[in-house]
Amino acid sequence: MIALSLAEIAAVVGGQTHDIPDPSVQVTGPVVRDSREVVPGSLFAAFVGERVDGHDYAPQVVEAGAVAVLASRPVGVPAIVVEDVQTALGALARHVVRRLGATLVALTGSAGKTSTKDLIAQVLRRKAPTVFTPGSLNNEIGLPLTALTATEETRFLVLEMGARGIGHIRYLTELTPPRIGLVLNVGTAHIGEFGGREQIAQAKGELVEALPEDGAAILNADDPLVRAMASRTKAKVVLFGESTEADVRAENVRLTDSGQPAFRLHTPSGACDVTMRLYGEHHVSNALAAAAVAHELGMSAEEIALALSEAGSLSRWRMEVTERPDGVTIVNDAYNANPESMRAALRALAAMGNGRRTWAVLGKMAELGDEALAEHDAVGRLAVRLNVSKLVAVGGIEASWLQLGAYNEGSWGEESVHVSDAQAAVDLLRSELRPGDVVLVKASRSVGLESVAQALLETGAEGEVAAR
Repeated sequence: MIALSLAEIAAVVGGQTHDIPDPSVQVTGPVVRDSREVVPGSLFAAFVGERVDGHDYAPQVVEAGAVAVLASRPVGVPAIVVEDVQTALGALARHVVRRLGATLVALTGSAGKTSTKDLIAQVLRRKAPTVFTPGSLNNEIGLPLTALTATEETRFLVLEMGARGIGHIRYLTELTPPRIGLVLNVGTAHIGEFGGREQIAQAKGELVEALPEDGAAILNADDPLVRAMASRTKAKVVLFGESTEADVRAENVRLTDSGQPAFRLHTPSGACDVTMRLYGEHHVSNALAAAAVAHELGMSAEEIALALSEAGSLSRWRMEVTERPDGVTIVNDAYNANPESMRAALRALAAMGNGRRTWAVLGKMAELGDEALAEHDAVGRLAVRLNVSKLVAVGGIEASWLQLGAYNEGSWGEESVHVSDAQAAVDLLRSELRPGDVVLVKASRSVGLESVAQALLETGAEGEVAAR
């Protein structure tokens, strides 16, 4: 964070200083909420959670080098006491962002936010110092914490914005007002909470409504609900997609033999070929979104194409591809799942197979409400249509719907199986995998299927795979 004195911070957040001998002392390190992340010069934000009260760690963090604690009550060590820590954190982020003058890029969408954010960051940091959301810390706490990591050298601030209801993104844009706003898509993620795709579109469109007249709304030309958001902004509109009407578009889209997308990138400044290191055709749309942002910020087609071709995955458990010594390939995409990302991952698995045996180890997609049965059934059916060799559905009722969809799609029932939990899936795979197989692991975060991928990688390292 930019250096601020405790007195300045107290004034910005409307707090009272307690047990602070010298209010002129500056916070020169990051603002953190995890006591394990404290370094000398930090400000520790004490949140009260369901299981842990951050205030209890106040003495420990000060001993570790924190200058003070942002707290909702006195804690016996240097503290700025406020009525609400979350509100204060947001106020501090808003103050810092305004002082910095960096160009703020915000993005949202039902699927692909984190992967696209990672691509944008990797492209833009070739041009100038760039700060971006780590992982998917895209809520009312994670977003200001990210913004506060910016320094005087930061020129681009790339922030992912998530929403679980109407008004959420509006609140985030008030904390960190963007100049460029990107909307990727409107899908069915969290549809159980929103009630329908139209409501999701209403929430996502709050981003473009927040843009200034000299800003830019980057919209997906291939998604009608996103494209319609053009009428909701006073900013310039830039379209991306495979549509011929898109300002930034892809032609000759194809997958390499290993399942990596390649295409001809067209921008208003020229055209170049791109071959990505990431896996799956769905990354083409993500790459076009990143290219549109980069073009708007002055990068040439050649610069953008090179950056996209060299970009990798910066976030864990998102199409994370690892080949074991025995030739078994593990695709760990277990961070989260919704119908759109599940379909994309299955298509990527099918492309990666390329004559090899493929396994889809799938679990529950959460927060689908009344659509849950139909969506899980559809994913199971898609696995059959894509000729995935084996489906392993892991978990409770939702997993049974996955397996039933596969069974009902055709004469493929004997190739699908429903197991109770992650350990059962590991036991099955350890006994059945053979060299050359490709295994996709994917489910909503709450299922924790990354443990399956990890166990299989450890198995490969030990050489325990059944060779038959």
